[in-house]
Amino acid sequence: QVQVVESGGGLVQAGGSLRLACTASGLTFDDYCMGWFRQAPGKEREGVACISSHGGTRWYAGSVSGRFTISRDNAKNTLYLQMNSLKPEDTAMYYCAASPTCMTPLQASGFGYWGQGTQVTVSS
Repeated sequence: QVQVVESGGGLVQAGGSLRLACTASGLTFDDYCMGWFRQAPGKEREGVACISSHGGTRWYAGSVSGRFTISRDNAKNTLYLQMNSLKPEDTAMYYCAASPTCMTPLQASGFGYWGQGTQVTVSS
């Protein structure tokens, strides 16, 4: 049984930083492309960043490029998202997801395994 669990969300002031983590079990972690998505109230889920199975390729949405960094530690089955210079418009539920392939721009339909999400709230 595959389990994907996010952590690290919280409330932060604009300009601050947060680091999200995602652990996955029940799958061969280093066989999977991993992605971060987010969904704000009343909006569609959008792709934020993804990283190939061994970390050689990374992709970022334009809205977060230069501020967010995606990384992974395959020895720990863990995915990370370092978020710096946070803005109120980054407020959303953040989800981690796994896919056999990395296709960009990210589409949620390409990811078969999802976590429950972790809330990020950025105050102005």
